[in-house]
Amino acid sequence: MNTERSAVITIGEEQHELILTTKATKEIAARYGGLEKLGDKLMKSENFEMALAEIVWLITLLANQSILIHNLKHKDAPKEVLTEVAVELLTTPHDLAGFKAAISEALFKGTQRHVESETEGKNTVVG
Repeated sequence: MNTERSAVITIGEEQHELILTTKATKEIAARYGGLEKLGDKLMKSENFEMALAEIVWLITLLANQSILIHNLKHKDAPKEVLTEVAVELLTTPHDLAGFKAAISEALFKGTQRHVESETEGKNTVVG
């Protein structure tokens, strides 16, 4: 597991990595209009059922990224992707509440930028 770019959750006694990939970002943008609008949608869901459905969709999407990556690299031993029904059956509402932090962590890690300063160059201040 690559914890530098993922968060780990347990669904049905099995650990899953939540990863924000470019593919997942495109799907989130298609559904919500962009990552920046995702939080608003989750917080302003019209009712409890809709809020749960959105969280289940997002967990399924992010958890499936690690499975799809595995399947791409291991064509001889593919894993079955999660379905929203499986996530609903293997979790409780309490689990989903705990997954919100993991979702935030995966989104943060997926959009994190690593900035390195030049030790020498035209913009380097010499003291």
